[in-house]
Amino acid sequence: MAEHIVKNGVYIPDSGIVYPEKPDTPIHNPKIVFDTDFENDYPFLDKSLYGKWNRFIIYAGIFLIVFPLHLVLYGLKIKGKENIRKNRKLFINGAMTVSNHVYAWDFLAVVQAVKFRRLWFPVRALQVKSRSKFMIRGAGGLPIPETPAAARKFNNAFNELHSKKKWIHIFPEACRWDYYEPIRPFKKGAFKMAYRYDIPVIPMAFSYREPKGIYKLLGIKHPLMTLNIGTPIVPKDMEGNSRNEICDSMRKNAHEQIARMAGIEKNMWQPELD
Repeated sequence: MAEHIVKNGVYIPDSGIVYPEKPDTPIHNPKIVFDTDFENDYPFLDKSLYGKWNRFIIYAGIFLIVFPLHLVLYGLKIKGKENIRKNRKLFINGAMTVSNHVYAWDFLAVVQAVKFRRLWFPVRALQVKSRSKFMIRGAGGLPIPETPAAARKFNNAFNELHSKKKWIHIFPEACRWDYYEPIRPFKKGAFKMAYRYDIPVIPMAFSYREPKGIYKLLGIKHPLMTLNIGTPIVPKDMEGNSRNEICDSMRKNAHEQIARMAGIEKNMWQPELD
């Protein structure tokens, strides 16, 4: 870790959380309530009538209930929408969004930022064994495999999604640290997937605002949220001759953009840890 410097006026929340030393250590570990076998009959893409209905209900709730609540509870602001609008031709075969992972509803903010598109995302297998299973599955979560057999099914599911030009979201920090202000190192897997599918990566940065005015009167103590949308990163435009070099270049670009959009002049973490 190195010195950390932010721009004047950047709000740094006092979360009261003692964060782990390792930046990819989870601080949220829900209780397992479902004994799920991901290797055998588990449908990574649930095409059953129940699966389709669950996904419809969850997204209806996101659009009709969560989006208005997001404004009330978090004062969500979205900046940089023009970076999606003016680059629509880049997304003809799909796209990948990446962001820092800093509060429970951050994925839902990304859905709102991409104009209500349905996104698919990798999620820790533990989450899909918890009470949140049905919400996570309905929102588009696919459990990250823990065995080679499950990995094949996981990859086949994303191959199918890409063939249908679906959009993917990944949190390259790997786990959620609530209201953490620095940008943690990114895992390379997200950028390997973008390279494999030859789709652009859209960096997004969550930054914070102090709750004032009506939010303070409502008793809201957590920070208000701003989602900043960056410039798409296209694999073929990156420096490097090998896949690893290009993926490293994409990761560095995304990390630097996200740190800059979050108001960070010098980030305490490097883009990579692996």
